[in-house]
Amino acid sequence: MVDELALVVGLGNPGPKYEGNRHNAGFLVLDVLADRVGGRFKAHRGGADVLEGRLAGRRVVLAKPRGYMNTSGGPVAGTAKFYKVPPASIVVVHDELDLPFGTVRLKLGGGENGHNGLRSITKSLGTKDYHRVRFGVDRPPGRMDPADYVLRDFSATERKELGFELDRTADAVEALLSLGLEAAQNKFH
Repeated sequence: MVDELALVVGLGNPGPKYEGNRHNAGFLVLDVLADRVGGRFKAHRGGADVLEGRLAGRRVVLAKPRGYMNTSGGPVAGTAKFYKVPPASIVVVHDELDLPFGTVRLKLGGGENGHNGLRSITKSLGTKDYHRVRFGVDRPPGRMDPADYVLRDFSATERKELGFELDRTADAVEALLSLGLEAAQNKFH
């Protein structure tokens, strides 16, 4: 994954209603990466807002699908096809209920853990073999429905640490791009 063009996708839902939601962690990390690249997202015909540039010494396309989370697959596959990026060079940044808030985990392939955005991407790409950068948002309290929980904003306590955790997650994406999966895992796990 070290020399070819990489597609880094952040998952979230469009519009101001969802901006601060836990489910938009991927979008939030992509905003940090866009600041590092030094550009702005532009609408692309593949169904995503994209930004081309260099990150961690690599050519990258940062992408935020314009549709809702559960339909992310079409825009991701369309953008990957347009830029001729194979699944092994795709990095998807997403929220993860099964990790404590702010925990970062990187992996290649695996299951979707009930994440509808990942399920849609896997179906559209025809493979699970793409990289994932998982941003922990923690489990919902009590008996709250996980779907309701991820569509709520980060708590006041979480917001105090959010900027730091998003930066650290962006660092993990850069490490994955420059060092490869195993070295990045050793650094961030």
